[in-house]
Amino acid sequence: MDRRNLQRRVKMSEGQTESQNDDAQGTRMRPSGSNVTEDQEPFMGVKVRRKTSFRREFKGDYIDVRSNQYLMKILEKQGDKEVLFADKVLKFTSTGKMKRRILMITDFAIYIVDPEADALKRRIALAAVEKMCLSELSDNFFVVVIPTEYDLLMASTRKTEIVTVLDEATKSSSDYGIEVCFGNSFEYNAGAELVKEVQFEEVEGGVKTRILRK
Repeated sequence: MDRRNLQRRVKMSEGQTESQNDDAQGTRMRPSGSNVTEDQEPFMGVKVRRKTSFRREFKGDYIDVRSNQYLMKILEKQGDKEVLFADKVLKFTSTGKMKRRILMITDFAIYIVDPEADALKRRIALAAVEKMCLSELSDNFFVVVIPTEYDLLMASTRKTEIVTVLDEATKSSSDYGIEVCFGNSFEYNAGAELVKEVQFEEVEGGVKTRILRK
């Protein structure tokens, strides 16, 4: 399936949560002046879209990774050469708590970093990612499904860009990129032998989100 056909198949958008060049080290960052827009993303036709999201441009690195010595050391140690996306997100723990984390996506892996402790919490190879799950409504939640490990439930106002970047990055190992599943409820593995369900309901003024233990 080529990109044009995939564009006609699905479309996603960003909303609000209910709560809420080469450098000296040789790591390449996506230019902040990128002219990639959401009109060029590979997900069209399903998500309820906010009007302000149609023309928003993708920047890639929103936290200036090159200025953070700790993040640069992580990338140098792993040998990753290109940062495709970097920003602060909300990550949901297995107990349901929200933690502020840095999400970095490179040409080889996903990184989850604790910005307060300067601690790498998790590195996930892109090859291990099976799919992403999103609702059909205008919200910020998404799940990254990793069959060999536990899954990631996160929230970001830049969800569209995250999914698009992961789709493009995983095309190096797959003809179709990452699988994206839409539904107003879906299950995910929050931890060892712990399955949770995320439910979305459109209500007056927004979207109501529930996270339930199965």
